[in-house]
Amino acid sequence: MVILMFIIGLVTALVGSIAGLGGGVILVPVLLFLGDQLSAFDWVTPQSIVGISLVVMIFTGMSSALSYLRHDRVDKKIGYVFLIGSVPGGIIGSWLNQFFKTDMFSLLFGCIMILVSLLFFIPRKTPGTYLFNKGLKREKVIEGTTYTYQMPIVFGLILSLGVGMLSGLLGIGGGSLMVPAMILLFNMPAHIATATSMFMIFFASISSSATHIFLGHVEWAYTLYFIPGAYLGGTLGARVNRHLKGQAVEWFLRVLLILIGIRLIWQGIG
Repeated sequence: MVILMFIIGLVTALVGSIAGLGGGVILVPVLLFLGDQLSAFDWVTPQSIVGISLVVMIFTGMSSALSYLRHDRVDKKIGYVFLIGSVPGGIIGSWLNQFFKTDMFSLLFGCIMILVSLLFFIPRKTPGTYLFNKGLKREKVIEGTTYTYQMPIVFGLILSLGVGMLSGLLGIGGGSLMVPAMILLFNMPAHIATATSMFMIFFASISSSATHIFLGHVEWAYTLYFIPGAYLGGTLGARVNRHLKGQAVEWFLRVLLILIGIRLIWQGIG
């Protein structure tokens, strides 16, 4: 079982880091499934899953963020704005998690994933145009190409507060919602959005996981086995992301979120 947990930590962090999701979006449904199928995972509850996911994401986020920072992919200014909203949101969501049962938890999570994946099919603004007329204007150069985008600070704070609450509630790190929001609403390039997401996830996961630790939701006897794989997977995922085109990253997100959403909805109504 130790080897299985290491592999799960590695794969979920690898996939999560490539897409900027943090890994929780994979780890949570995997543990829900194993809790139903294997007696070795009979300790699994919605609370313990979220607690484990958020603690593991600290290490996924740390390894990914360090790699992205070294290659100047992170928009730190926008990342700091998101943190102001997502940290208190994560604490509130973590507290609310204790009132959820498994079926409701799976169904809600699955519906959110499907909704987010469908947002990627909305017609996109052309480069250099903005959905919002006012906001924090940003310019970033990656491999010789200059990208410009814009984010209203108040809107960003409200969005990150809501996403932080869902992150603490569902243990998904917030990246599965923030990455599409950055790409679709603020016209950010996919590479910058995923890197900034992992930067935010690292710090937000610390506060959210601290709340779950305080509430006694973290099964330390199992959590520690996921961490080495998650750290390694986060580093490898950031490396793979740098070699993918932005459009490939977006398609990766679409397919991943749809598959996870369908699986969780089926589990929630089954």
